[in-house]
Amino acid sequence: MESVLFLGFGLDAWITIATVLGMFSILLFTKWRSDLVFLGAIGVLYITGVLDAKEAFSGFSSTSVITVGVLFVVVAGLTHTGVLQWIVKHLLGTPDSYSKAVTRLMLPVAVLSSFLSNTTVVTLFVGIVKMWARKLGVSPSKLLIPLSYASGMGGVCTLIGTPPNLIISGLYEEKTGEVMNILTTTIPGLFCLGIGVLSVIALRRLLPDRKVPESAFESTGDYTVELLVPSDNPYIGQTLGEAGLFHINGGSLIKMYHFDNVPMPVTEDEPIMGCDRLIYAGQIDEIIDMSRSHRLVSADYPVFTMSEIDSSRPLRTAYVKFGSSLIGTTIGGSSFEKDNDMVLAAVARRGERINEAPRNVVLAAGDTLLLVCPKNVNVETPSLKDDLQFFDSDDVPNIGRGTIVSTAIMIAMVALSAFGVIPLLQCAFLAAAAMLICRCCNMEQAMRAINWEILMVFAGSAVLGLAIQKTGIAEWLANGILDVCGTNPLVVMTAICFVGTFVTEFISNTAAGAMFFPIMYEAAEKLGYDPFPFLVALMVSVSSSFATPIGSPTHMLVYGPGGYRFSDFMRIGLLMNLIILAANILIVNIVYPLTPLP
Repeated sequence: MESVLFLGFGLDAWITIATVLGMFSILLFTKWRSDLVFLGAIGVLYITGVLDAKEAFSGFSSTSVITVGVLFVVVAGLTHTGVLQWIVKHLLGTPDSYSKAVTRLMLPVAVLSSFLSNTTVVTLFVGIVKMWARKLGVSPSKLLIPLSYASGMGGVCTLIGTPPNLIISGLYEEKTGEVMNILTTTIPGLFCLGIGVLSVIALRRLLPDRKVPESAFESTGDYTVELLVPSDNPYIGQTLGEAGLFHINGGSLIKMYHFDNVPMPVTEDEPIMGCDRLIYAGQIDEIIDMSRSHRLVSADYPVFTMSEIDSSRPLRTAYVKFGSSLIGTTIGGSSFEKDNDMVLAAVARRGERINEAPRNVVLAAGDTLLLVCPKNVNVETPSLKDDLQFFDSDDVPNIGRGTIVSTAIMIAMVALSAFGVIPLLQCAFLAAAAMLICRCCNMEQAMRAINWEILMVFAGSAVLGLAIQKTGIAEWLANGILDVCGTNPLVVMTAICFVGTFVTEFISNTAAGAMFFPIMYEAAEKLGYDPFPFLVALMVSVSSSFATPIGSPTHMLVYGPGGYRFSDFMRIGLLMNLIILAANILIVNIVYPLTPLP
């Protein structure tokens, strides 16, 4: 068997297989940046001669990649004019049952995700859903997984809602010269969404009832101690560093007030004076032991609370991302605090505060960190963005004229593309220009909104799909599937979609879409059927990842705030994968009946 496979494939095919397997292994088992991994894969295929220069870099000139980049600017206009906030404020309400709450949550999220970045929508909703859940008397963990599911299912409903739809439609256009309508997947997507909402309600007992991580931080008395320097303290006149009060066992000095009640910078060189108040966070018993050895006494009244802290150093909550370089390390053993001018006050895991010195806790994905930060800290810097997800942003846009203007621009873009007046790419460029001209966002906000990492992954995925097709791998896999499944087109479609659904649990859905496009296309042609309905089914499948938190960026966004465990997604997600797969195959074959090729 091995010799047949070897003889059946040329050297180029084996290089491609090794490159794809190596790339996915790196993405799964290392913390390397995904854009660099995809760029490296492109480099290997080009250097080894599998692809020529034009083919290797064709992804960067792909209309679908350019469209995604331009749409980032459109989304920036909607975000900075408060469109999302207005929708959230007026749609959630106060439902009187869990079923109604899930419906009121999932439907608007799905609609928004049909036109906007899923990540943007979920990031906005996470904090709001947590507050809403408390108001309804429901654990947020019962609503945050449905929130993430809705964003994924909603994204399928239009070509611009999720990257795989754009990549598959772009590859289809290059292959056939035919352009898919922006609403091609709307009916299948809406049907699967309806089935998904009903399934979540029916399977709600499988959703975990977890304690919210922030509940571990509700009382600052649980993890902070305020100490007073008496006037006869022997360390008066020394600096914090000299007195051994800056770096202590079991905690961190996060605030210092002199006798005039003016907050002072927390540095090793700050002198100690009588009546100074020192605020420590960490392991309470160890801090108390330190206070005795250094002859400090308890302050008369607390000044450090969750709701009131010096405006220049507010408390911020962040969650450790999957793939973060902080995983497996301690804050105390790194330069994180110094590099970002932050102090770690506490760490929670699955809703429980960890009773260790915060700076000594070995961090894990999903851990909740309570940080004392500068007021205007830029959480988009690479050192923070790649490791932590912040949700309590103070940047709240004003709702006004810009809200109406940006909404009108978005509606016009979708309408012009849907009715075939102007191609989608041109519509996106016009909408982006209108957002800037009408001042829905400025140039700096527009450039900051463009996610270059996603664009690199997008371009790399298209190139991998081309290599898989050019080297004959797609044809071989298609023949193999036909040998196993026979010549029944429905069985073949279901088999490929089934594999696609579960592969996308572990790799980027964009990469899965690009990888399975040539396989699905070849299989359909070999069966003698129009590939169009097969590809529509594939679009839905590669965006239907429900069973692991790493299956979608939105799952990772809710993982920490919901206090989830990895297995929580599998309990309900495996059934959801199968249910949506069945709904997908059913509705696609009703809306787009299989048609034999002439």
